[in-house]
Amino acid sequence: MHQFALGGVLALLHDVFITVGIFALFQLKFDLTIVAALLTILGYSINDTVVVFDRLRENLIKYKTMPLRDVMNLSVNETLSRTLMTSLTTLIAVGSMLVLGGDVIRGFAFAIFVGVILGTYSSVYVAKNLVLFLGLDRSDKPKKTGKGADHEFANIEA
Repeated sequence: MHQFALGGVLALLHDVFITVGIFALFQLKFDLTIVAALLTILGYSINDTVVVFDRLRENLIKYKTMPLRDVMNLSVNETLSRTLMTSLTTLIAVGSMLVLGGDVIRGFAFAIFVGVILGTYSSVYVAKNLVLFLGLDRSDKPKKTGKGADHEFANIEA
């Protein structure tokens, strides 16, 4: 399941690089508050991606014979309302900060606004398609028997 991790990290890079690219394209001031906004975008986006991937993991167990693409689409559809509601409520709050906040917070609010849109897009489209592109090992791993063998790292000596 390391494909999930790689898909999530690449989706995070997508969000941050495009946000920085938008700042470069419009030649906006890039200061410490923008760095804080980028870190906030990372946290927001990975949280959303983890929700989608967790549902995907559950559905992979539940629908073992369904094609991977169909399981991924089902998982995204099951989490889509939660994702959109979270994004819209965040955009309302950040949009008011952008319009009413003043010059000091405008760059931060703009970065968060762009990042929330990109984070939602990457959670729904980019991350799962990267996992689909990388391929996913759906084979059942053999269960270990014996004392304390309830996970794959149980018998490793430290």
